[in-house]
Amino acid sequence: MRKKLTSRRPALLKRCFTSPAIEAAIRAISGNIRDPELAWLFGNCLPNTLDTTIDHGTDRQGRPDTFVITGDIDAMWLRDSTNQVWPYLPFLRQDPALRRLIEGVIRRQTRCVILDPYANAFYKDGSKVSRWITDRTVMRPGVHERKYELDSLCAVLRLACGYHAATGDLTPFDASWIHCVQLVLETITIQQSGIGEPGYDQYTFARAGHNPADTVPFGTGHPGARCGLSKSPFRPSDDGSMLPFPIAANAMAVVCLRQIAILLRKLKGQVKLALRAEKLAVEIFTSITRFGIVRHPVYGRIYAYEVDGFGSHYLMDDANVPNLLSLPYLGFGKVSNPVYQRTRQFILSTHNPYYFKGRAGEGVGGPHIGQGYIWPMALVIQAMTSTSQKEIIHCLGILKRCHAGTGFMHESFWKDDAKRFTRSWFAWANTIFGELIVKLSREYPGLLAKQIF
Repeated sequence: MRKKLTSRRPALLKRCFTSPAIEAAIRAISGNIRDPELAWLFGNCLPNTLDTTIDHGTDRQGRPDTFVITGDIDAMWLRDSTNQVWPYLPFLRQDPALRRLIEGVIRRQTRCVILDPYANAFYKDGSKVSRWITDRTVMRPGVHERKYELDSLCAVLRLACGYHAATGDLTPFDASWIHCVQLVLETITIQQSGIGEPGYDQYTFARAGHNPADTVPFGTGHPGARCGLSKSPFRPSDDGSMLPFPIAANAMAVVCLRQIAILLRKLKGQVKLALRAEKLAVEIFTSITRFGIVRHPVYGRIYAYEVDGFGSHYLMDDANVPNLLSLPYLGFGKVSNPVYQRTRQFILSTHNPYYFKGRAGEGVGGPHIGQGYIWPMALVIQAMTSTSQKEIIHCLGILKRCHAGTGFMHESFWKDDAKRFTRSWFAWANTIFGELIVKLSREYPGLLAKQIF
């Protein structure tokens, strides 16, 4: 019996924002997808950030201001907000209102970083006090959580560069934004410090509770030696890192620093700051090559997930982006790179302690939810970084089956039963699934037009 596929989007008048360009893309792409359930999922998921998470208006100076919640958590993460709106960038030239909305995200992120470059999540109301006020760190009003994650700062750079590449517009990049970039570069540089050096304890954090992943040891995390890499006490999952230097986040930093240098050179008087970004990118790239590639007994030379600069490394991959699987997606090297290919083989195998197989599917998970839970986001990245149509079809088939009748992607689902899932409203997972379908419609149009998944 054919499933009843009614739209799961909010009624038109209840949507936070509607983009004519996105609506046209949904109609055009859906019309070329042979599988009706896949087309239905795409139509629900691509606009989910715009439909449900956007609070847009203007600041006191009349400039665009856009606050983006994650979904079921009423706060704005720097990382999530970039990823939630990223799939809309190709449509900005067709939709001036959407372009203004994304400019507002850049301006809001700028304000957040200036408030606290070590915070990962913020409130719209700058006077609101967090439930995490008892965390042993420097909590300020307006900050929801202060887990320092290198990729959060990289996400701010990435959105700015992506917006400019899509539009050619330099309007958002004013004095406040320059100050934001200076803080980003300063913070990444300080976090290159080794144990015992000045700046090593610039950021400290501790949280009381029963979940060890919610905090870091010693307030500064496990020890690290200066090696050119930049520390990140917390991962993109908001879990504490095992070792201080994450390779994927540092790789993302290399890409974003190179891109921001190009953008800075287009702004008057910013050559010196551009040179600083370029120098930092070279340092980190060189150190990834030296410390981040290790030998696995089965797969040979692969990227480590985390290292400490003393010679220790941790081999795994986590579903949250940036991860090692996502390196080509983020622009760090090509899919064909031999080290990446060997790393990918490791990640998509049971040698990765967070790769799970079950009756409902197979894919990468992570310690944030725990053993046995597969993340749709990781399946999306697997498909995006694949050159095999067979593998892409396999991933799409699991993604189609894992929504458990809701019409949306979730944070994770149990490997043997997709009805056991976490986070029914997780906008990033929805929007990145939409990004995948848009990508496939351009690169493999015949795949969507002919295949039933």
